[in-house]
Amino acid sequence: MNSKKTEFIQGNHALAQGALYAGCRFFAGYPITPSSEIAEFLAQQMPLNGGTFIQMEDEIAAMAAILGGSLTGAKALTATSGPGFSLKQENLGYGYLCEIPCVVVNIMRGGPSTGLPTAPSQSDIMAARWGTHGDHPCIALAPASIKEMFFETVRAFNLAEQFRMPIIILSDEIIGHMRERLVFPEEGELEIVERKKPTVPPEDYNPYDTQFGDIPPLASFGSGYRFHITGLNHDYTGFPTNEPKLVSDDEIRLMRKVDGNLKDIEKWESYKLDDADMAIVAIGSTARCARMVINQLREQGLKIGLFRPITLWPFPEKQIKELAGQVKFIMVPEMNLGQMILEVERVIAGKCDLHGLHSVSGEPIHPNMMLEKIKEVL
Repeated sequence: MNSKKTEFIQGNHALAQGALYAGCRFFAGYPITPSSEIAEFLAQQMPLNGGTFIQMEDEIAAMAAILGGSLTGAKALTATSGPGFSLKQENLGYGYLCEIPCVVVNIMRGGPSTGLPTAPSQSDIMAARWGTHGDHPCIALAPASIKEMFFETVRAFNLAEQFRMPIIILSDEIIGHMRERLVFPEEGELEIVERKKPTVPPEDYNPYDTQFGDIPPLASFGSGYRFHITGLNHDYTGFPTNEPKLVSDDEIRLMRKVDGNLKDIEKWESYKLDDADMAIVAIGSTARCARMVINQLREQGLKIGLFRPITLWPFPEKQIKELAGQVKFIMVPEMNLGQMILEVERVIAGKCDLHGLHSVSGEPIHPNMMLEKIKEVL
């Protein structure tokens, strides 16, 4: 018998448990449906695990707080939904430029504005990638099960520490509030990554010194190292610079540390694609629906499969390009009016037919909707 802890658990609670397992010891946030259970759970559990929970006055302050917490050496988390994610964007950009590890959770709901607080949506796909201004890297993970809410949260913290940057978890209301069985890993079973610390004495330390590679070591405030952090473009010392080459080289480096390490970042699921001549590309709860549709159509003799990005950003260009060379059409169902489909269209470059199925009603995309669309295409 399996002696591991097993629980019938809500998605938001599984995510919070994953954060604790990964070593998160600081949470700052503001209650917002449908992510509030994360804050509620961690308000109770964070102090019991040697951590700190603080409810901030607004979402902007919450983002600022986790950046500050991370700079003291703590693994830091905030959780929100669409309107709060909008408010976090300026400070999220600060985190990218200053290379501050942290995890930002967005449990998507209907929008824009206050929208539909209790209804599911997948309308923040582009906000995750381009919500803050300027060129910047982005890693966003899209879990589709309670198991993934736990394990992908652990991975999000590992990526944040490894690449010294904010990581986004992009889920939706259905995954956040549904319940499934979760078998928890034992302590020490999963790899936990810690940020690279400086090996030089404080007087020789610079926070953006690329002699140590594209991902410089990060000292903690309060540990004897004194250094400057600014949202202005900066040189290796952390102080502002307007020198064109330094600015350009630094921003290119920020992109390169992600684009040059895709093998350590990309993750996806292929379902019944080996012999498929038709494919569905979907994420989150919509991908769960797609699996049911695929099983039904397979019983009818149709060769169809699912490609599900788990790492949504960087977008899995190579894999989808290869898929387009295999199938006669790709369908992209998503709870928005067309966001991920534009990336698929860009990548496949006309190699196969492309069809979208979009819904912003506040209701999930039903299997019958997918079946009708596929019949229409055929």
